[in-house]
Amino acid sequence: MFAHQQQDGPVWRAFTDAHDGVSDAPYTAGRDAAGGLNLGSHVGDDPTAVRSNRRRVAEAAGVAPEALVLVDQVHGAEVVQVDGPCHGSAGEADAMVTSRAGLALAVLVADCTPVLLADPVAGVVGAAHAGRPGMLAGVVPATVAAMRDLGARTISAVVGPSVCGRCYEVPAEMQQAAARVVPEVLARTWAGTPSIDVATGVVTQLAGLGVAVTWVPGCTYEDARFYSYRRSGTTGRFGGVVLRREVA
Repeated sequence: MFAHQQQDGPVWRAFTDAHDGVSDAPYTAGRDAAGGLNLGSHVGDDPTAVRSNRRRVAEAAGVAPEALVLVDQVHGAEVVQVDGPCHGSAGEADAMVTSRAGLALAVLVADCTPVLLADPVAGVVGAAHAGRPGMLAGVVPATVAAMRDLGARTISAVVGPSVCGRCYEVPAEMQQAAARVVPEVLARTWAGTPSIDVATGVVTQLAGLGVAVTWVPGCTYEDARFYSYRRSGTTGRFGGVVLRREVA
């Protein structure tokens, strides 16, 4: 279920994989016929299976299903502040922040870069979905700014698995347009063709904002534990989840 978990005081951060769910193929991992942990409700999977998978993640996180909060992601830079549990979506956005304990903020990806942020002392957490358009639009800096507006001062980020620069081939014009915004995204594929390294762009932005980064290894295209749209086309979505637990 979880490819990575870490606890920083009251803050828990985790990235799911494609296993230990109830979805059938093609929303499974590798050649598995069933048991996929698809969390995306917009990819054609059985809605009952998606709800069950989300409940499993919420239970593993120790929260009620309605406290697992998601947004309708649109590859932009909009950030929403979440103040309570949601039945469904918290709105159209690509990032969330909260200062309320007990809410598990979740972003969904299948090649894009999931970013989980926290200031455990200030009690503020955030989650961002950074694909190529969102990274270039500044969703990560916008999330950091929103957290600082809530009182965060010492923010750390955990950057999850995503498609790597060697596997994200793009037209040369797209590569050059992206590099004009964030030069560090320039990359080449295994075949030497133009590509973009979105996660490196995200890490560069975080470093420029004074945010300490833990970068979890893994290329979604190369690692069948994860969903990858570029690899599979029709596929599921895995999640990055951040939660500040109640302190007794």
